[in-house]
Amino acid sequence: MERIDEAQLFRKISVRILPVLMLAFFFSYVNRVNVGFAKLQMTSDLHFSDAVYGFGAGIFFVGYFLLEVPSNMILHRIGARRWISRIMLTWGVLSCATIFIRTPMQFYVMRLLLGFAEAGFIPGAIYYMSQWYPAARRSRAWGVFYVALASSGMVGGLLSGTILRFMSGIGGLHGWQWLILCEGIPTIALGVYIFLRMDDEIGSVDWLSDAEKRHLKAVLASENRDKLETGFGSLLGDGRIWTLVAIYFAFTMGLYAISFWMPTLVQHMGVRNMLTIGLLSAIPCACAIVCMVAMGYSAGHYNDRRWHLTAAYVMAAIGFALCVLWQHQTWLGVFALCIANMGVLSIPALFWGLPTAMLTGATAAAGIAMINAIANLAGFVAPYLIGYLSAVTGRTDIALIVVGACLVVGALLVLLVTRDRPPSAQAVGRTA
Repeated sequence: MERIDEAQLFRKISVRILPVLMLAFFFSYVNRVNVGFAKLQMTSDLHFSDAVYGFGAGIFFVGYFLLEVPSNMILHRIGARRWISRIMLTWGVLSCATIFIRTPMQFYVMRLLLGFAEAGFIPGAIYYMSQWYPAARRSRAWGVFYVALASSGMVGGLLSGTILRFMSGIGGLHGWQWLILCEGIPTIALGVYIFLRMDDEIGSVDWLSDAEKRHLKAVLASENRDKLETGFGSLLGDGRIWTLVAIYFAFTMGLYAISFWMPTLVQHMGVRNMLTIGLLSAIPCACAIVCMVAMGYSAGHYNDRRWHLTAAYVMAAIGFALCVLWQHQTWLGVFALCIANMGVLSIPALFWGLPTAMLTGATAAAGIAMINAIANLAGFVAPYLIGYLSAVTGRTDIALIVVGACLVVGALLVLLVTRDRPPSAQAVGRTA
């Protein structure tokens, strides 16, 4: 029997599928939050208040929540290649169509439709990776995949600032309209590429040998052999699931508070040049990439998840507190955003080990989908909360304090949910 070099096998798989998924995730996040940069010009051009902007930015996640589970069910039925390409094509087209909005209601409708269109992408990507990686290697693949999140913030910030600064007025379009077009059109192209090039099944690929295909199928089949089916209803009564939902909800509050409002926070620090705002907004994302890698390495080295995840929540909360303290000081304010972003973006790669350590088999798969769907409603709450409180009080600091408090609660819940777990449930599984 031919001996298979597993390291070489999974290098082949990673080179083939991870770059495409990372690029899709990159544009997913850029298209989701580019409205944060567009706001710098759009609200004055269209005469939108902060409350209108906050509600429109957040209502995306209502659509996302409503269709995430149905979208994932369709993906299972027709395959990841067709459905992920459909997701990207529709959200790219709808994103480009956003340049035609003129009223708050049109803004709300387009954001809601974007949420409908993008629903299911993240669970779909998770499912797709699970068809190629055994459990021992998924955490590493997931960690690499999540680097696209921080990269999109860094590159997106630089790109958005440049477009707003230099393209306003070209072709009779405002800078914010060019921003949406320039970040929406590549998504459509990538959707076409995924439809033509993504591989759905192991057996159909021509870049693995027959022996490698047999070995990979055998490894994945051995993992699935002992998994038990469980009803979705049983998850609703599981207190562990709801605690994990609350923990991830706190993370999502922090993530989208920064994502949708960081350009505005930088502007409030006294920066007026659009390119400079983009450059300064990229710095926290660059710092976050370094922190994500360091936290992941440290958690693996010390075989600990509990305290590293708690530390990430605390770091994020401290960052939001410093944003309040230094909100009118440019460089200190950017430093505060760096601390907040480093903490927030270090959370997800550490967090997703908790459900898989505490839940098993099909319960883990269903639980992860439920956690992601419900917790993403914080994507509606966070921007709307900041917009509403800013409109009512004329200040952003109260909303930032509320978000910071949510992150503190998240840290406490991490300690609570891992308090009585055995070491295997608190440790980071080492990947081969």
